[in-house]
Amino acid sequence: MTVIPPNPTLEDVARLAGVSTATVSRCLNAPDKVVERTRLRVLEAVRELGYLPNFGARAMVARRTNTIGAIIPTMANAIFAKGLQAFQEEARALGYQLLVASSSYRADLEEEQARALVARGADGLLLIGLERAETLTAFLAQRGLPAVVAWTHAEEAGLPTVGFDNRAAMRGLAEEVLRRGHQRVAMISAPVAHNDRARARLDGVRDALRAAGLGEDLPVIETGYGLDEGGAALAQLMQRETPPTVVMCGNDVLAAGAIRQAGRLGLRVPEDVSITGFDDIELATLVTPALTTVHVPHQEMGRRAAQCLVEMVEKSVRPCSVALNTELRLRDSLGAPAQG
Repeated sequence: MTVIPPNPTLEDVARLAGVSTATVSRCLNAPDKVVERTRLRVLEAVRELGYLPNFGARAMVARRTNTIGAIIPTMANAIFAKGLQAFQEEARALGYQLLVASSSYRADLEEEQARALVARGADGLLLIGLERAETLTAFLAQRGLPAVVAWTHAEEAGLPTVGFDNRAAMRGLAEEVLRRGHQRVAMISAPVAHNDRARARLDGVRDALRAAGLGEDLPVIETGYGLDEGGAALAQLMQRETPPTVVMCGNDVLAAGAIRQAGRLGLRVPEDVSITGFDDIELATLVTPALTTVHVPHQEMGRRAAQCLVEMVEKSVRPCSVALNTELRLRDSLGAPAQG
């Protein structure tokens, strides 16, 4: 009967498998270099003893922990879920584990979490958007820490970006709204201060209005990203002396809340008011009517961001930024404005 020590070591595994510690190490780190019979014997010993590799010691030798961190603005809704899932799956396939934190859209908390992740050995960081505390930017530069920015694209950014042009994407949707005949346009947006994605989407709507000769008169309500917040903003907009015929929302969660609130107010969508979103998360097709929105390639973005970050970690080079395309998803929540 095998006596299992409370904290089995590499030597314990080697002794039980009847091989050298070097062979055990090769089985765990380069299994293709060990004959199958020996490899299976070592893995059985690992399983029987419950051995866990000493990643701290390995990290000291390799000067890497094979861990990367991601700081997303919120975990409260599904906006970032698909992209982050794809990022984690690709990182794992490349041999890296993921630590995740949420900043609640606060620059000070993002910096605190970045420092904590680095202190825990993160080899690189995934960040969302371009705006952050200057002290965090200086910290990353001082440490020479690889970092990639997602959910936006800017060739001239200080860090490589993997994402899309938020302004152009929302401008394209606004142009479709105007093509349907809408002139009384309003918007529900996340707070634009310290949020370059929200500000770019708002600017995209304004670009389309200016190009159509409708000027700058765009009623905007800035609010938190949530169903209740979207509903409250929709109610406020519809109380205006001249209510909008279409409300464009900065994301699908706000739009879903607006659709729900429209029903509570006895308004039909899109007959009385059209509503659009941004992101094309699953919620967009679950609401009634289905939501017209901008499709973001979340999964491709997550995969490409992981590849980019791992390349920076392992090769100490800065990859080129990656520009991804968005697409309009035209569904039933957008129609022509009511006559009269």
